Amino acid sequence: MLLEACPSFRPLWEEHLRYNGEEILYVALGEFARHLLDLFQAGNAGTFPNIGQVIERLHVEGGADVREAATIGLLEGIQNVWGNNNVDPEHFFPFLLPESARWWKSLNKFWSGESKHVGEGL
Repeated sequence: MLLEACPSFRPLWEEHLRYNGEEILYVALGEFARHLLDLFQAGNAGTFPNIGQVIERLHVEGGADVREAATIGLLEGIQNVWGNNNVDPEHFFPFLLPESARWWKSLNKFWSGESKHVGEGL
C-alpha cells in the first residue's frame, strides 16, 4: 500500500530487497521515513496526503503486528529520521488522520517522559 501511495519509493524498495535478499520490514520502514524526508526537503510533499491515508488504514484495519509496525516502524521512524536530520517531524503531522495522529502524540508523550508506555492513555 505504501508503494501505491508513494511510487517514487519503489526503486529504493527494490534495491532494499536486492541488497538484503529478503524483506526486513523495520529496516525498509526506516528507509521509507528517510525517503519522505528527502521528498519534504525537495519541496515534493504531494504524495503525503495519500501516505497519511495508508498509515491510517494500517492503524485502523491492520492486526496487532501491522499496527505496531505502523507506529514503531513508520511513525517513530519519521520522528527519529527527521529529527536527527534537523527537520521538525511535526511538519508531517498534518497529513495524519485521527487514529494515526493519536499514536503520533502517544510517541511524543513517551519520549518526553509524560508516559511510561507507547499507547498509554489511548
